[in-house]
Amino acid sequence: MDLILGLVFGTIGSAYFVYGRKQQHPIALLAGVGLIIFPMLVSQEVWLILGGLAFMALPFVISI
Repeated sequence: MDLILGLVFGTIGSAYFVYGRKQQHPIALLAGVGLIIFPMLVSQEVWLILGGLAFMALPFVISI
């Protein structure tokens, strides 16, 4: 299950990264990098889901 969650959050992170780079939106860019790296560092499913959802919400909560 960790592998699948890592793949899902990594894919979403890649999309955030590309969007942030093309639109020059630094929060989306950092959230994308976080979503790509975070699944490699966390092994428990609960923390992986909570952290992934937090990174996904980051561009909507913080605006520059």
